[in-house]
Amino acid sequence: GKSYGQLIDALLYALRYPGSKQLILRRTYPDLERSLILEHLKFYPRKLYRYSGTSHRGSFVNGSVLEFGYCDAEKDVYRYQGAEYDVIRFDELTHFTESMYIYLISRVRGANDYPKAVKSSTNPGGVGHAWVKARFIDIGAPDTVHTFAAGTRLFLPSKIRDNKFLMDRDPGYLQRLENLDETNRRALRDGDWDIFEGQYFTEFSREAHVCRPFEVPEHWRRYVSLDYGMDMLAAYWFAVDGEGRAVVYREIYEGRDNGRGADGQGHIISAAAARLLQANGGEKVTAWLAPPDLWNRRQETGRSAADLFAEHGVPLARTGNDRVSGWLAVREWLALRPDETGGQSPRLRIFDTCRNLIRTLPALQHDPLKPEDAAGEPHELTHAPDALRGFCAYWVDAAREPQR
Repeated sequence: GKSYGQLIDALLYALRYPGSKQLILRRTYPDLERSLILEHLKFYPRKLYRYSGTSHRGSFVNGSVLEFGYCDAEKDVYRYQGAEYDVIRFDELTHFTESMYIYLISRVRGANDYPKAVKSSTNPGGVGHAWVKARFIDIGAPDTVHTFAAGTRLFLPSKIRDNKFLMDRDPGYLQRLENLDETNRRALRDGDWDIFEGQYFTEFSREAHVCRPFEVPEHWRRYVSLDYGMDMLAAYWFAVDGEGRAVVYREIYEGRDNGRGADGQGHIISAAAARLLQANGGEKVTAWLAPPDLWNRRQETGRSAADLFAEHGVPLARTGNDRVSGWLAVREWLALRPDETGGQSPRLRIFDTCRNLIRTLPALQHDPLKPEDAAGEPHELTHAPDALRGFCAYWVDAAREPQR
């Protein structure tokens, strides 16, 4: 299958280019151990190759190296800071977040003249489905090299019948796939990327909901909605026009999860408030919105996070606490409705500079135990959508046209 192909390709590259360095990744170490590590030991030639289970690193007699790595959390990418590889390989790419991928591919570099590449294999679905589809599938025709400023991209589609090894060894697998629901069956049998099992906001569309930045009229009402913790300060600026439509025009996304804030450990409340005021730049904000848990009083001080934000110049307004009704409100803002042009448009659009909201909103999945709610894991994906939910659930006024 795909993983087997990655391992064969890695072997051939290592033998062809002496002294080369490759990294092959899965999202978690258990996934790595029971698939790639176990499988490659079955056929890599022992006379030419030796694997160390302690370092998760294989060495070839010609000096080439193959490392096996994983990225369970966002911060794990920094374990590869300063590293150099000729090839990086992602197995099950949709298990990774886009920010992990973008950082790690920057490690493909080196002074030798060996061909540099990033090679990935995956099925549709998973937390990374949306960004992988946008990066590789939606850009144009498959089996075609597409050129961008940062390099080239190529998508090679395959279906279950293309896996000759599996079809020969387990011909009944195809029949067993017929027992799956249509979504999983089309994803696994046909490699259908337009079906995303478990995606929460299926109505989100980059074409409909993402726009280029423009100058926001001064009279539009402005709101800021935030989700706060040391793991992440996610804050979004919203401007509402005279028709009650909104645009998300500014983003702060800084915390321990992405190595931002003081020493990469996030913002304490005083620093978070200062960061918000700095980004706001004196704009008139109708309301600073935050979830109710920031009003919980700490036992040792008797004060709440909301008290401390207010003390540092950011007076917060409480948003709703019901998650499901909040997500329904988000759907209302995303829904396409007839507009003055005769077409359809949503009430909410997002500047393309708000990259983390655009990245995480379509990546949310249904909670398997409470399908009407969004899943809370991976937790890094929840910060920006939670801040968006706070705004959408809050009743907002349309802007008034300035009097002449």
